[in-house]
Amino acid sequence: MASLIDGKAVAKSLRDKLKERIETIQRDYPKFRPGLAILQVGDRPDSNVYIKHKVKAATEVGVNVRVIKLPKSVKYDSLVEHLKALNCDPFVHGIIVQLPLDIDEPVDTEAIINTIDSTKDIDGLTILNAGRLARGELENTIIPCTPNGCLELLKSIGVDLAGKHCVVVGRSRIVGGPASALFLWNNATVTTCHSRTKNLDEICRTADVLLVAVGQPNLIKGSWLKPGVVVIDCGMNTINESNSKKLCGDVDFEEARLIASFITPNTVDAAVRQQNFRKAWPLVIQEVQYRHPVPSDIAISKAQVPIPVTDIGLAIGLAPTEIEPFGKYKAKISLNVLERLTDAKNGNYVVVTSMTPTPEGIGKSTITIGLVQALNASLSVNAIGCVRQPSLGPTFSMKGGAAGGGYSQIIPMEEFNLHLTGDIHAVVAAANLIGAAIDARIFHEATLSDEGLYKRLVPTRNGTKTFSSIQTSRLCKLGIQKDRPEELTENEIHRFVRLDIDPSSISWNRVIDTNDRFLRTVTIGQSPSEKGMSRECHFSIAAASELMVILSMATSLRDMRSRLGKIVVAFDKNGSPVTTDDLGVTGGVAVLLKDAIRPTLMQTLGGCPVFVHTGPFANIAHGSSSMLADLIALKLVGPEGVVVTEAGFGADIGFEKFANIKCRASGLAPNAVVLVVTVGALKRQAGPVGRHEGGGDALVEAGCQQDLSLIERGCDNMIHHIKSILKFGVAVVVAINRFNTDLDTQIALIKSKAIAGGAFSAVVCDNWAYGAEGAAELAVMVKQACNESAGHFRFLYADEEPIMAKIERIAKEIYGAEAVEFLPEALKALELFKRHNIDNLPVCMAKTPLSLSMDPKLVGVPSGYVLPVRDVKAYTGAGFVYALVGDIQTMPGLPLLGQIEGARPTGLVHLQFLEVRTGYRFQLSCVSFRQPGIACELLGRIKIVAQ
Repeated sequence: MASLIDGKAVAKSLRDKLKERIETIQRDYPKFRPGLAILQVGDRPDSNVYIKHKVKAATEVGVNVRVIKLPKSVKYDSLVEHLKALNCDPFVHGIIVQLPLDIDEPVDTEAIINTIDSTKDIDGLTILNAGRLARGELENTIIPCTPNGCLELLKSIGVDLAGKHCVVVGRSRIVGGPASALFLWNNATVTTCHSRTKNLDEICRTADVLLVAVGQPNLIKGSWLKPGVVVIDCGMNTINESNSKKLCGDVDFEEARLIASFITPNTVDAAVRQQNFRKAWPLVIQEVQYRHPVPSDIAISKAQVPIPVTDIGLAIGLAPTEIEPFGKYKAKISLNVLERLTDAKNGNYVVVTSMTPTPEGIGKSTITIGLVQALNASLSVNAIGCVRQPSLGPTFSMKGGAAGGGYSQIIPMEEFNLHLTGDIHAVVAAANLIGAAIDARIFHEATLSDEGLYKRLVPTRNGTKTFSSIQTSRLCKLGIQKDRPEELTENEIHRFVRLDIDPSSISWNRVIDTNDRFLRTVTIGQSPSEKGMSRECHFSIAAASELMVILSMATSLRDMRSRLGKIVVAFDKNGSPVTTDDLGVTGGVAVLLKDAIRPTLMQTLGGCPVFVHTGPFANIAHGSSSMLADLIALKLVGPEGVVVTEAGFGADIGFEKFANIKCRASGLAPNAVVLVVTVGALKRQAGPVGRHEGGGDALVEAGCQQDLSLIERGCDNMIHHIKSILKFGVAVVVAINRFNTDLDTQIALIKSKAIAGGAFSAVVCDNWAYGAEGAAELAVMVKQACNESAGHFRFLYADEEPIMAKIERIAKEIYGAEAVEFLPEALKALELFKRHNIDNLPVCMAKTPLSLSMDPKLVGVPSGYVLPVRDVKAYTGAGFVYALVGDIQTMPGLPLLGQIEGARPTGLVHLQFLEVRTGYRFQLSCVSFRQPGIACELLGRIKIVAQ
């Protein structure tokens, strides 16, 4: 007599376990929900029964099921497109194509099945899964549901297949074939039979375990079974009996149990794998060949072949639909990833800042990238870098590119430093649209009557007039509660159409993305067609536009749209603010920026992920990459991972704004701070050595001396920055960006001073020359520091403090000023802010980065000085005010010496970053040696010979 298995009881037990497993995960990740998609063609009765059981069982355990039922007339191409869409859907973790296809026009079923992403192929029918099963790679394989269910049934009654003779009747790719392979790799001796096997009854009598899945009703007779055999009938057939249809199996005895609807954990397992819970990424770190002396940045970049950006995106947990490639090595990232990973725990948040930098910089970007390389390559920690996109202005100017340097840089560097994905160009177009709208409004209001303006603003379309949504908002702002244009009175029409902009109050600047000093102040409207309405206006560089700041501060498209509408561009003649919503251009601006709001994915040398997004100035803005890039990165790295971002200039400017402005808006808190220092920068802060106002000359003077007393005096500046950061409750790791000329005695002194000053640790970084290896110690210390300061972050001032009090607190506690003097323009602005209820906004201080004070010539830690605030302006869209300390230019000038030579015959742009790492790293460009052996003297001290 055959042994009978209660398949329903086993199935229920397994479903209960799956339900408990899902509920356990949902306690930590409430939105976790495995998703199953079933694609059915036609209307076969047996398929309908199978799908009904599948949907019921899946729903009971908490799996979302979507059944896509297509007509028999469906074409092959349409089938494939449906499957491709499901492959890319991050909320679908398992896909089943119900077979056989009930289709009018025959199609290649095998090709259809192999369209399914193998990681979502929960029936295990794709070539990849079937091949792995045949090879016995069970851990990396999705095993077909029914064979896997049969194995679970056998285990439930204590059957050990090792050494047993298993007879499998049937060779289908769904049940019979996979079952034979599965039993074989569970150490059974397997005989595979089918409907054409001649001595089928004799073979069946030898079976210890008999699995039947041949699709023939009642094929196996009771007389074919030996006593004690375990029989599993997978057949499900429809037969006509007494004018009705009845389901029966392949085995001819009444007690056979139907188990075809048995559900295995495949969909749940696939969902867990996709959720990943931020385990170690399958990121392939490329080997980098180091050369010494270190070649130029562009030579290093060109020597490394980048990894395709889609490979990196998929490796770090992005779904295919969340990656939009722009060429091979850069891609835009969809904001949908934030919705998908809502419940994912954030990783550690690390910001890189510095002591007071030199005019040529201090190496924050290089340290940032090196730290990301070391975390990924040396510690196998998930890490993403988040950096700003460089403006073309500095790229063509003195500074050159901002991709890092040496063996710690972002590649391809020429794409990074130039147009990238066009975000800055979008900012230029959007900013100039606002500028054009302002002057156009003034022009039309001056030349048209109220009636003429109303006809143009609310035109008749298809015989009716209607207000747009933005016009309805303006009516509400004016207190006009009417929604039909014909209902407005003459007075209401006048108020609606007249902005009455005071031209002298216009604060909005047009922008470009190159340095051009002659556009700082210009006169526009001099053409006769403008009817004498000329006015003086100003241009800024794109990075200084409030639009760039809004992109950096926005947390979603909706948030960006809201912020854009709040921008104050001018005041009317009664002193009331005029916004972009009043101009009616907010929608157009938002459309221009709809792609720019998405971060761009790139990579370091070696293939570590980097998000490049936005590039706000670090003086009149907060000088950090976008909050969106940080938010996405923190979800992707997982709770043990690290996101490394950078704050512009020194800690007095960049970190203070990062903490008080960016973190206040994002709700994020840094776990550790990296403070970058160099021997050259310390010497510059030691006092009057060389000509500091001369920039590079001063650095060469200081860099050529090895006097430890200079460094010791300069360490006061470093210690001041350490203590300032500690006021925010975050641990500080000092990163000494080492140069070839630095001595061990100098390094030892800096380390001891940093530790004595309160730093968590101080380490030497050689990543400019050695990449990940050179920042390995920094990576270890940063991970330790993250644990040290977890949960201790605090702001310097409270939201409710008046703007004047916030400015004074920053000046005294961060800059070391004795007092603050508010000049008349500043006092006037502060009074205006109170009147318009914007006195509770955070403060952004715009001052020189070259000193803790307002004077770049005051080095070290100045004291006893009064900080003058000459004006205070509001970025109402961005959500903060900025105080102007000293003369801040929003449009830099172009130097005599440019940074890009031009296109080579190969079509590649060659960046002329010629670096000399001695005392201080200099960048020269466009030095074209047309004859070998010509020597060029750099600043009268360093000779560069071109061979």
